[in-house]
Amino acid sequence: MPAENAKPENIATTVAEISERVAVLVRDEIELATAEVKMKVTKLARGLAIGAAAGVFGIFAFIYLLSTAAWGLNSALGSVWEGFLIVLVALVILTVAGGLFAYRLLKVGAPMPTQAIGEAQKIRATMTAKPDRPTLTAESESKD
Repeated sequence: MPAENAKPENIATTVAEISERVAVLVRDEIELATAEVKMKVTKLARGLAIGAAAGVFGIFAFIYLLSTAAWGLNSALGSVWEGFLIVLVALVILTVAGGLFAYRLLKVGAPMPTQAIGEAQKIRATMTAKPDRPTLTAESESKD
C-alpha cells in the first residue's frame, strides 16, 4: 500500500504505468486469439478440402455400385431395362424417405440460445436494479 503522504506525481505515474500494462496485456491477448483462430481455420479448411475430395470419390463409387447392381439384376432377370428400373425405384424410395426424415428434423426452426438469453436478462436486471437500501448523501449526513 502506498504511504498516505505519497506524491500525486508518483500516483499518476503508477496509474499511467498500470494503464499501459493493461493495454499491452489486452493487445497480446488479442494477438494470441487471432493466431489461435487462424490456426484453427487453416486446419478446418484443410479438413473440408479433404472431405470434399472424399465426397467426390464417394459419389463416383456410388454410381459404379448402382451400375453394378443394375447389370447384376440384368444377368439374373435376363432384361437390361428391368435391372435399371429396379435400381431406379429403390433410389426414388430412398430419396423420398430421406427427404421426409430431413424435413421432420428441420421443421423445428432455428435454434435459440434460450439459456444464454435468460442469463443475459438476469444480468441486465441485476445491473439496472436500484439498491434496496438508501444511499448516504451529503445532505443526509449533515442533518445528523
